[in-house]
Amino acid sequence: QVQLVESGGGLVQAGGSLRLSCVASGRALKGHTVGWFRQAPGKEREFVAFIRWNMDSTDIADSVKGRFTISKDYARNTAYLQMNSLKPEDTAVYTCASSTGVRPTYTIANSYDTWGQGTQVTVSS
Repeated sequence: QVQLVESGGGLVQAGGSLRLSCVASGRALKGHTVGWFRQAPGKEREFVAFIRWNMDSTDIADSVKGRFTISKDYARNTAYLQMNSLKPEDTAVYTCASSTGVRPTYTIANSYDTWGQGTQVTVSS
């Protein structure tokens, strides 16, 4: 079974950038889909982005489209979330997740089998 560990979170001023990493261990991500979700205090978990490991297929939430990009590194078994032009409303715990199955959609949490522990992103105004 794959294990996921996120890193790269921190405190940044509005307009700044961060790159989050999601490193997988235990098995290769071949055949998986990796997603990023975020949850702010008092709010529900929100889909951010996903990437299909064996395809050139990604999706980005409308709320971050044009500012965030998702990418992958096969050799490092790692997914990245590049976050630019950050806003205070992007403040949340960001968590990556992996899915081994074929799902109707990858924009909901229930489509994912394994989750990381999350990394805090705080954007100051």
